[in-house]
Amino acid sequence: MAAFFRGSRNVLLRWTKRVDYVSTRSMASKTPVGFVGLGNMGSPMAKNLLRNGYPVIATDVFPESCKELQELGAQVVDSPAEVAERADRILTMLPSSPNVIEVYTGPNGILRKVKKGTLLIDSSTIDPAVSREMAAAAEKMGAVFMDAPVSGGVGAASLAKLTFMVGGVEEEYNAAQELLTCMGANVVYCGQVGNGQAAKICNNMLLAIGMIGTAETMNLGIRLGLDPKLLAQILNMSSGRCWSSDVYNPVPGVMEGVPSANSYQGGFGTTLMAKDLGLAQNTATNTKTPIPLGSLAHQIFRVMCSRGYANKDFSSVFQFLREEEGQ
Repeated sequence: MAAFFRGSRNVLLRWTKRVDYVSTRSMASKTPVGFVGLGNMGSPMAKNLLRNGYPVIATDVFPESCKELQELGAQVVDSPAEVAERADRILTMLPSSPNVIEVYTGPNGILRKVKKGTLLIDSSTIDPAVSREMAAAAEKMGAVFMDAPVSGGVGAASLAKLTFMVGGVEEEYNAAQELLTCMGANVVYCGQVGNGQAAKICNNMLLAIGMIGTAETMNLGIRLGLDPKLLAQILNMSSGRCWSSDVYNPVPGVMEGVPSANSYQGGFGTTLMAKDLGLAQNTATNTKTPIPLGSLAHQIFRVMCSRGYANKDFSSVFQFLREEEGQ
């Protein structure tokens, strides 16, 4: 017994550089978790795994993105294939469908070295058809692939308050949930592979439409002489209340701690919103589903990307509308 405690103590000592990233639960009982993609979302998600006592083996196409996580105790390797060699539970958080395909099936991809029985969880927002393709490819290698896109943005990722929408084999849901609850406040099982992506695409289409509507409404009220803070207060106690008006108001000066208060820096980029709306458009076309407002929102955010808003938060649609009318 004494030898056991000495061993546990040695493990913890190797992590003393940032002891606050180690939970009170013994790390000795937790196997390493792989993480591929340490961008604005992936990095805080991986940090929360560290906080919960999981050893993390990570990689990113940009090595500099790994530096902070490495300083906090993560092991950094050179490729997704190396991650797959060392971990039997792997999460990926990547920008687009082509990135996911490359990370999983490319020359240095996860499926080149994946072990049988490995659980693969992809939190990227991609085409549901690509999720199903990756699941089929993983199954051939004896691994299990689940899609688990997120909602909540960078702030929620940092605070471990994300919502995960999970699609995949139901028997594996509990194993996925164990990890996802370290990074999110809500984990929802949506059914078969691809259903998580379907839920995310629908959510983001509504989010885009709601943000445009909020921006138009606030702009109209301001032009009519209303104080923007007063208008926001009225909206949020009335039937027009929505997330974009109450939590993420697009008008500078109305709220603190949101991108509109910081020149639309940070948050959820316009390019990413345009990409997600493109996914919604593609799936709507494939299923012959009319989405007139979703299609118009897609066009608006695409135009914004060509007008200098690509790297700004998507709530900058308010500024875009003001500029369009010459203000």
